[in-house]
Amino acid sequence: MSADQAAQERAAQRSMLTRSAAIASMSVAGLLLALKIYAAIHTGSTAMLGSLADTALDIVASLVTLIGVWVAAMPADEDHRFGHGKAEALAALVQVVLISISAVGIAARAISVWIEGGRVEEAGMGITVSLIAMGATFLLLIWQRHVIKRTGSVAIQTDHVHYQSDILLNIGVIAALALDQYVGITGADPLFALGIAFWLGWNAWKASQDAVDNLMDREWPVEKRQRLLDAVRDNPDLHGLHDLRTRTAGTHDFAQFHITVDPAMTVAQAHDVMDAIEAKLLQVFPDTEFLIHTDPEGHVEPDTGVPVDLLTEGAEADVMGGGNG
Repeated sequence: MSADQAAQERAAQRSMLTRSAAIASMSVAGLLLALKIYAAIHTGSTAMLGSLADTALDIVASLVTLIGVWVAAMPADEDHRFGHGKAEALAALVQVVLISISAVGIAARAISVWIEGGRVEEAGMGITVSLIAMGATFLLLIWQRHVIKRTGSVAIQTDHVHYQSDILLNIGVIAALALDQYVGITGADPLFALGIAFWLGWNAWKASQDAVDNLMDREWPVEKRQRLLDAVRDNPDLHGLHDLRTRTAGTHDFAQFHITVDPAMTVAQAHDVMDAIEAKLLQVFPDTEFLIHTDPEGHVEPDTGVPVDLLTEGAEADVMGGGNG
């Protein structure tokens, strides 16, 4: 099997896994929506109503995730030469907006019910529904974690964060119903609903960070860039490396850098060095696109001066701006 065929097969497997996680998410959300509608009507619980609103938005968010991972899996074309990977980050941001809307709505309803002093009814039904929801959500989280480990999908990661909060949300609903119905603490239901709203808002903020970093072409972590430098360090024809730039789009990585070689090398020999370096890097970073520029040793750019050799200084120098040349 050729390298291109292997890459295409890995891309197809990633696409299949991310779509399966998105479809599983939609299926679980649909089941929970039906159960929570029934429970919210019969209990009158604000916390359950908040959980219902969150589940309704889960369906929309999961649909957005499915569309995002489907678009991200499309191969590069004439209009998108670097592929469609950032569709996942866009889908994640849409999810963040939906989570935030849900949090605001739940908080507003909780404050209203707290002022009015309402009570819940048929708490047992609400507790049963919440336990079923926790079981279904737990199974979904297991599959999402497997998919994230295999693909690194930022859209599935955001969906995973949301469903993690659902576990705590359902625990909060159970506690609110039990305290209100069986202990007689009237304000427990809206108080827990308000806590759920703040929890959702906090998770929305955290989930937005990876998506924004992806869209803003944030550099790889220092440790990952250092692994790149270590992978090529032992090439005897490589005299230096500088101006390393990296980014991630969806599940696809990009890296570009300059290397310095013996100025007496022919173009063909320098090209062979680049091919050898790229082949070594692809063993460590499969499915990453590399762009390598060759400079003769001793070359100095008039506007930037002597470049900092990252093979000597390390990835930290690149973070501080010393890698530009």
